[in-house]
Amino acid sequence: MISRKLMNVALDSGKGIISYQVVQEFFNVARRRFAEPMRPDQAEQLLSTMFHRLWTVQPSSALYLRALRLLDRFHLQWYDAVIVAGAIEGECRILYTEDLQHGQEIDGLEVQNPFL
Repeated sequence: MISRKLMNVALDSGKGIISYQVVQEFFNVARRRFAEPMRPDQAEQLLSTMFHRLWTVQPSSALYLRALRLLDRFHLQWYDAVIVAGAIEGECRILYTEDLQHGQEIDGLEVQNPFL
């Protein structure tokens, strides 16, 4: 699975980060839409073994201000802008997502869709 491979590379290299917004969205989908919904104990284990190591950018007024500035400049949806702002704050060079335009550059951040 592509997403699992990306997570393993991020963990092994120590260079990846994950947005708190992505963590929230993942747990929402995992609890409601998975063929077998994720149980709370499974979610807790995933949070403590994987997500906490990658979750380095925390919400702040500066993060939201950056997201607000990105909204109009790049015609982003709010939650996408928050994720982009977090990636920029985390000094990422690449943002892996299927929700934005592949190859797009946003303030030095390159968007890549790993599923293409």
